[in-house]
Amino acid sequence: MNKIFVTGGAGYVGAMLVPYLLENGYEVTVLDLMIYGEHVLQKNHNLNSVKGDIRDQDLLKKLIPGHDAVIHLACISNDPSFELSPELGKSINLDAFRPLVDISKRSSVKRFFYASSSSVYGIKDEPNVHEEMELEPLTDYSIFKAECEKILAEYQSDDFTTTTIRPATVCGYSPRQRLDVVVNILTNLAYHKREISIFGGDQLRPNIHIADMVEAYMVLLRAPKEKIAGQIYNAGYENQPVKEIAETVKSVVGEDVKLITTYSDDNRSYHISSNKIKTELGFEAKHTIRDAVEDLCAAFEKNLLPNSLDDQMYFNIKRMQNLELV
Repeated sequence: MNKIFVTGGAGYVGAMLVPYLLENGYEVTVLDLMIYGEHVLQKNHNLNSVKGDIRDQDLLKKLIPGHDAVIHLACISNDPSFELSPELGKSINLDAFRPLVDISKRSSVKRFFYASSSSVYGIKDEPNVHEEMELEPLTDYSIFKAECEKILAEYQSDDFTTTTIRPATVCGYSPRQRLDVVVNILTNLAYHKREISIFGGDQLRPNIHIADMVEAYMVLLRAPKEKIAGQIYNAGYENQPVKEIAETVKSVVGEDVKLITTYSDDNRSYHISSNKIKTELGFEAKHTIRDAVEDLCAAFEKNLLPNSLDDQMYFNIKRMQNLELV
């Protein structure tokens, strides 16, 4: 596994994963629309960074041959971004998927890793939501994620190892920062406005630190193929109520931060078990939500994230609207 092809490699997770792959001696090709800027990936002699579209099959046929593994991160992320333009979301998140997998297999790629989502489970009452449970996706975003998992399973074979990972919500600092996911939203507001609004607060939200998410992909790359072939793994760490996350943020940012709780009829509560990936592959998240908050605060202090309340680059919906991708 020396040459890795990463779709969406200039995105939130990709901007941390790609440098880590390079540090560990891999040669990497990134294919990304680069709508959040090309600056997030620093030049490296082992990096081929291509501005392009995963829907361009001719481009895929040109770029993918010669790679050992594909890590497919590219998508229109999260429900609100998806709802902004369902047609765009479907074309990228679902319609482009089978051709990408098919071209990868025909190009003699050995492994294909798919970043699905823990939202495919829908809302479950059970305390430990594991990989064998029925999927009950609630939105087009999660329905298409589940559909792609099924498509990928069709291609599993002795010479083409397919693995799906279902991440919790990723949090923490990245050169391509997102400030529209729960831990990062609360930290940004607490640090700059000294006030957090919590809608409801009892809803559980599973989170995983971005450094642990990166490590999960490394574990998959290094694992014997017989262990991961055709497998699906949850990847999360802390399943905390939103109000508990807010308390953690306050304890890091400062006791002067006000927490304002407002009633909400949105009772969607998500929680996942990551026991399978721990038991079978030895992967266990090590970084806490507190670590993510501290990392973000350090980035704010160093002015690494200027104009963080307003700059569209940190917010998927604002950026997509501005580029008229919708």
